[in-house]
Amino acid sequence: MDNKEISDSRVEIAQVMMPEHSNAAGNVHGGYILKLVDQAGAIVAARHTHLNCVTASLDRMDFISPVYIGNLVFAKASINYTGRTSMEIGVRIEAECLRTGIHTHVGSAYLTFVALDKNDKPTEIPQIVPETEQEKQRYEDAKKRKKLRLEQAKKHRHVQKPCIARIKK
Repeated sequence: MDNKEISDSRVEIAQVMMPEHSNAAGNVHGGYILKLVDQAGAIVAARHTHLNCVTASLDRMDFISPVYIGNLVFAKASINYTGRTSMEIGVRIEAECLRTGIHTHVGSAYLTFVALDKNDKPTEIPQIVPETEQEKQRYEDAKKRKKLRLEQAKKHRHVQKPCIARIKK
């Protein structure tokens, strides 16, 4: 399996926020922003692996600034770290006021995705090759976050019983 460059899977999604994305106060729902975060992360994971990938975790997301109807929202995502079957993807959300052109950093999050084979089992993925100083720093920071996530996950781990609909006869 060949290593890949981070730029091979980077993605930027842009979408104008419409009334159906908002709450009664005219702000865009945080849940809608989270949906964009997950979509952008999933696209990066799929581009990197060319496999079905599922969201395993979403690290903390702070909403730094509100998003309003009429704003153009950008979800900028790239891969930070690869493990054997999982990868961390960073997503930055920005809003642009189309009347003024002002860009505002709305929030950032780190997501972990796991690649699955045809039997829905975790499978090995290509490794990334951080090239720039920024990519190398993100890689090292992501490695530390992964260690913390794994330590925290041990406290909450349980075994899920299979769904009857998924049991193969």
